Amino acid sequence: MMNRTETVERLTTTEKFDFVVIGGGATGASVALDAAARGFTVALLEQHDFGKGTSSRSTKLVHGGVRYLAQGNITLVRDALHERTRLRENAPHVVHEMSFIVPCANRFDQYWFRFGFWLYDRLSGKSGFRKARSISQAECVRRVPTLEPSKAVGGVLYSDGQFDDSRLLLSMLQSAVEQGAVVLNYARVEQLVKDDAGKLVAVAVCDLESGVTHRIQAGCVINATGPFCDAVRKLDVTDCDDMVAASQGVHIVLDRTFLPGDTAVIVPKTSDGRVIFMIPWLGHVLVGTTDTPIDRAELEPRAKPEEIEFLLTTAGEYLTKKPRREDILSVFTGIRPLVGKGKGTSTSKLSRDHVIEISDAGLVTITGGKWTTARRMAQDCVDRAIASTGLASTGLASRPCTTFNLALHGAAGVSTTQTLTATGVYGAAAAMIDRLAVEDSDLAKPLVEGYSLRGAEVLWAVRQEMARTVEDVLARRSRLLFLNVVAAETAAPEVARLMARELSRDEYWIAEQLKMFREVASCFRA
Repeated sequence: MMNRTETVERLTTTEKFDFVVIGGGATGASVALDAAARGFTVALLEQHDFGKGTSSRSTKLVHGGVRYLAQGNITLVRDALHERTRLRENAPHVVHEMSFIVPCANRFDQYWFRFGFWLYDRLSGKSGFRKARSISQAECVRRVPTLEPSKAVGGVLYSDGQFDDSRLLLSMLQSAVEQGAVVLNYARVEQLVKDDAGKLVAVAVCDLESGVTHRIQAGCVINATGPFCDAVRKLDVTDCDDMVAASQGVHIVLDRTFLPGDTAVIVPKTSDGRVIFMIPWLGHVLVGTTDTPIDRAELEPRAKPEEIEFLLTTAGEYLTKKPRREDILSVFTGIRPLVGKGKGTSTSKLSRDHVIEISDAGLVTITGGKWTTARRMAQDCVDRAIASTGLASTGLASRPCTTFNLALHGAAGVSTTQTLTATGVYGAAAAMIDRLAVEDSDLAKPLVEGYSLRGAEVLWAVRQEMARTVEDVLARRSRLLFLNVVAAETAAPEVARLMARELSRDEYWIAEQLKMFREVASCFRA
């Protein structure tokens, strides 16, 4: 599906692409899929690995956004809820329904939140998700045995979606490839090339594996690099004002004993006005998130000690089993590309809507938004790009978006009632991975006790999903680094050995990979 050597050859031998998309996260993958599904020729270029940034570091929710409803952003919530339904229908192997409890300290709060979720359900239309209802204290504690009873005179039970973000991203990229797109990681765009009239006609991209720079002709260039979009915009106009005010969100991961069962808990208003989720995820508990302004976006952001303490303190107020710093199995930090920087403005109040900007040279920048609405964002972006460039005169320009009901790679034969598991996210491909394990018994053994990752998944990641580093496998093809940093470090040497054999690498490569992985893993330690 995603063979890197063949991809580089296609990239360099294609005379011209209708679209060149910069950025291999949720937005870039969605744009590439939308454009390719309409019949355009598409190349997607990512400077690191697919989903290295924000798109693998979300709160793992496909949702309308309870907080945005409280802020009065009805349109954003309605659109996101409709897209929630689309994602569950189109990618049931990585998106599923989950129950959430809002614990209420008094009856007034219970009535208030019950009304809010009644509106939430109305905005979702005929979604197929279970409707919200009020529940007693006894049912709250039955569903979440570790919930602090004093925090729940009663509660509201509602449903939303949960997913594996980087696995959904891979399904989208594989779907784009099936539609004819060329997608390449470790390919950094270093220059935007303009003609004599000042219009963008090509990009210069460096293949970071070979060190060779290629010039790729483009009918339209899409900047979909999220929190890094201003750096690409400055390749076009060096003194342009920044669009993005970056904010980071931190999540901590705990053992499942802190939140047994299958029901998540939402803290609707913390001491500083945030919303915090405590969510069962892949056999663990995820607690997040914070919203902290930062000066600049980084590829490997680190959690601040006060952010970790805030999450521990908040979780401890609502759980009978109080988490401590030594209980944290992993910490991960994502950066939000918030639009609309203003002096003295809290990032929690900045726009979560997406914004599309088209420069005089024709660079189309799309930023903002959220994972749940990525498909709709891409539809808007491709429509705008067609209308504003020479592509409007092509025979394909009149073709409408086709992703509304487009089943993603791996979805075939998977029920929308399936629950999220570490192996289920492969969907229809799971049987082929199992076949690798049957053919070679060494590939059937779990690489670390208590986790499902096998050598078979490692080889599949290299052969079919363009994994190039140990980090790619342990952070984004599997989620082991996000679940348990110690377990990931334990598995790393065997992952490196298997990858080296598959990629014809030597002992020096293995040593360098393990060194680089340890550096990345240090950012996931509490």
